[in-house]
Amino acid sequence: MKDSWAVEADDAGVRLDKFLAAADRLGSRSRVAAALQRGKVFLNDDEATLAQASYRLARGDVVRLWVDRPGSSRARLGAFVSGDLHILHEDDDIIVVDKPAGVLAVPLERREQAPSIFELIEQHWRSQGKRRPLVVHRIDRDTSGLVLFSTNVRAQQHLKAQFRRQEPERIYLAVVHGYPQPEAGEWHDRLVWNDTALLQRPARANDPRGIDAACEYRVVEALGATALLEVRLHTGKQNQIRVQAQMHGHPLVGERRYIDRDGPRADRSFPRQALHAYRLAFRHPANDREVWFEAPIPKDLRELLARLRRSDAGE
Repeated sequence: MKDSWAVEADDAGVRLDKFLAAADRLGSRSRVAAALQRGKVFLNDDEATLAQASYRLARGDVVRLWVDRPGSSRARLGAFVSGDLHILHEDDDIIVVDKPAGVLAVPLERREQAPSIFELIEQHWRSQGKRRPLVVHRIDRDTSGLVLFSTNVRAQQHLKAQFRRQEPERIYLAVVHGYPQPEAGEWHDRLVWNDTALLQRPARANDPRGIDAACEYRVVEALGATALLEVRLHTGKQNQIRVQAQMHGHPLVGERRYIDRDGPRADRSFPRQALHAYRLAFRHPANDREVWFEAPIPKDLRELLARLRRSDAGE
């Protein structure tokens, strides 16, 4: 079965995903994302990918949907929620989870009793007889958002190689003290990991242990004495955004570890660092096509932003 639509003048300039999400087509953007990820959407006879979801249609474009394309039904898309396990996507090679703040990505020996997403996935798979998930990358316990695991060694190696080459797109949302100037720019620093304190520190000049840390930032919204930033990682060092924000004079709201010596001992205005792993894009190990995922802003961060907006408005 194939459905096709020729783009008329009224739909010129509309995003591809919005066009397909119309009630008389697929009905929702989640279904559109599933169809794109499964290779069921064609634009002018070329297979469209998730990266083209934002493509602006032109009059005369032809959009086709191949519903029963062979081999397109393997991925299980859409959210699965069980306790603290919120699966955004699961297929034969990968599992993408929206991790809540306060839950570890992987178990730690020093926190044996603390729950982890790794263990929750094991429990989720137990009835299916699957093996343990394989770690691809991780985020801090009190950072919310996207975490990626693989289901087999081949997929893990493929994905880890991408991360080593710093190819995946990793975008975070952060609420910081102050207002960075300029409003958009890059932070480049040298860091060294302190094994005793379990913290990143600025590396001294010529310290051979120093590692490069780089990211882009832009101000999304001014919130009085604070600002909402979008941060795009170029490198992926542990605690990187937290320490770089502090080093450049804009520590995260709620930060308790990376704080200035001359400042308050810890920021208690928010119960965790205000940091959310919002977007992750990479090449799928099964077919090398780009896929992307976004984790909605969690409730606690939405409430923080609402409170800051009210304060900025003088309410």
